[in-house]
Amino acid sequence: MNNLKMNQIGFSNLKVTNIGMGGAPLVSTKESNAIETLHAAYNEGIRYFDTAPYYGAGISEIYFGKFLSSVERNSFVISSKVGRIIENQEIRFDYTREGILRSLEESLERLNLDHIDIALIHDPDNHYRQALDESYPTLADLKSQGIIKAIGCGMNQWQMLLDFANNADFDCFLLAGRYTLLDHSAMYSFMPKCLEKNISIILGGPYNSGILASDFKSESTYFYEPSSTKVTEKARLIKNVCDKYEVPLKAASLQFGLNHPSVVSTIPGPSNPNEMKENLKMVNITINNDLWKELKEKKLIDLECPENISS
Repeated sequence: MNNLKMNQIGFSNLKVTNIGMGGAPLVSTKESNAIETLHAAYNEGIRYFDTAPYYGAGISEIYFGKFLSSVERNSFVISSKVGRIIENQEIRFDYTREGILRSLEESLERLNLDHIDIALIHDPDNHYRQALDESYPTLADLKSQGIIKAIGCGMNQWQMLLDFANNADFDCFLLAGRYTLLDHSAMYSFMPKCLEKNISIILGGPYNSGILASDFKSESTYFYEPSSTKVTEKARLIKNVCDKYEVPLKAASLQFGLNHPSVVSTIPGPSNPNEMKENLKMVNITINNDLWKELKEKKLIDLECPENISS
């Protein structure tokens, strides 16, 4: 089993492994493969799992539940999301108190669990006021009763998360794609605020939806769109430095985010056991600090980016 680090979520008593497992890609695979991937992740030491009703209109939660309900409940941490309701295989937004309570109840049914640990408000980009005025107080009430253990929000942008950090007491945020080798935009105001308020950051999309896991032999994606020539060229230059130090680009991509002191976990989404095991291998590779220094010297990453957190 891999020697993974355990990090605390905010002021809660929850601890998560520094690499978790995101549940979105599993919906495009067979159930047997999904269960095998989850089983392999658990056997290899992963103890943090993230899913959502939105992933496959409940399919991801069902897959997670079929495995996680078979192991000791206190041995893992699971986060799921609220703000979207499934009706007749259709998804609709609902950030009301009633919607949040219904979402959680239906998630527990699909997961076959008696509670989730972290409830994340999911993508409230166009629903900020309602998320702050209705969703958050509902989750805070559930937390005060011990029904959930931590409150978070998951988004593909940091700007609204910064507003949430300033206006409510969140335990964690799931931020996708905005603190990576190619996009440091969250670093300048958002991440310092999270450090100040002890809000833990979980990083989704550490490969920027594919390009940072690419071999550049075929077309890649960046934020779920075809990678531009400019972005691809920068990724190639980063890979050249990684090659010089005999470090896979994927290893640098995963560890870059974990080097920041506000980050407690990164959650790539494997589609099969082999991808899951490769992610674990990448996070355990030793990276010489000279690699980060050279990336800075070549202006490929910002001078302020933290280097190896353990050094």
